[in-house]
Amino acid sequence: MRNDLERIKDIQEAIQKIEKYAQRGEKEFFENELIQGWILLQLQIIGEAARAISRETHHQYSNIAWRDIIDFRNLLVHEYFRVDLRIVWRIIDQEIPELKSQIQVILDS
Repeated sequence: MRNDLERIKDIQEAIQKIEKYAQRGEKEFFENELIQGWILLQLQIIGEAARAISRETHHQYSNIAWRDIIDFRNLLVHEYFRVDLRIVWRIIDQEIPELKSQIQVILDS
């Protein structure tokens, strides 16, 4: 669990970095390639950390969409030409806040 806790903290930190730039809004996200790249990197980090977390922790916190997070990381890394920025923004806007809450529950327990 110790290693898992470190990876959970990595996810929390990446979420904070995403929020820092996402707060500039959707228009800025779509117009600024540096922000896009930074946020995509943080999403990769979240996926890599999720992949490194043990199966036991995945099962214990099965309300988190671990497989989807890992699969999205794989898309970002291996099939980056298929990345749709509208989907990325939807993830930032709708799914990152939920993941943030779920990660906080783990850290609080």
